[in-house]
Amino acid sequence: MSIILRFVDRFGILTERFFEIVQVSNTTASTLKKKISDVLSRFNLSSANLRGQGYDGASNMSGGCNGLQALFLKECPYAYYIHCFAHRLQLALVGASSKEVSVWLFFSKLSTIVNLIGFSPKWHTELHSVQAIEIARMVTSGERDTGRGINQIGNLHRSGSTRWSSHFDSICSLIDMYGATMSVLQSIVEEGSSISLRGEAAGSLIVMESFDFIFTLYSIIDKFYSIKNRRVQLK
Repeated sequence: MSIILRFVDRFGILTERFFEIVQVSNTTASTLKKKISDVLSRFNLSSANLRGQGYDGASNMSGGCNGLQALFLKECPYAYYIHCFAHRLQLALVGASSKEVSVWLFFSKLSTIVNLIGFSPKWHTELHSVQAIEIARMVTSGERDTGRGINQIGNLHRSGSTRWSSHFDSICSLIDMYGATMSVLQSIVEEGSSISLRGEAAGSLIVMESFDFIFTLYSIIDKFYSIKNRRVQLK
């Protein structure tokens, strides 16, 4: 569990700082409360001085009776709970995208592709092998830059239902491993253990080569980078 403190410094400037990472045995409200209180006590900080709490909307965090925020409110009535703005934005983006048919279809198809290859260690291993060969070829030809950590063998990422950033990771991983993914799907079509598996792989190949899928893929990634650049400019 990560603990971040948001406070006003001696110059009256609102400041936010990473404070501590602690290991927790479970995520019950009482356990989290004890861990946070222990960390604050170790640094001579009293929970009675809390003037706000920010968590996600999970019941163990935001619950009005027995959630983490409620336990702190019993000790300090001024520690008002606010649903984390970042999590609210994530939920809004996921909810909005699910209402757009083309975007919903895209991520549905992407999920099928990721699940197909992650279905078996055999295909997962083949993905890594094909990717390693492709990276070596591209580095040799100058199509990829070299540098520490930029040519590591990766995995296809699943997109989560409540984390829009996981959708971004899923898209980036597919773009980076597009050729390797196509190669593994072709192997599944030829060597799959069942007709349904081979059929799904064949359908996924058709999807990945379709204009709609590729157009949506790059449209979404372009939108991500536009938002990122706008944030940098605002800063």
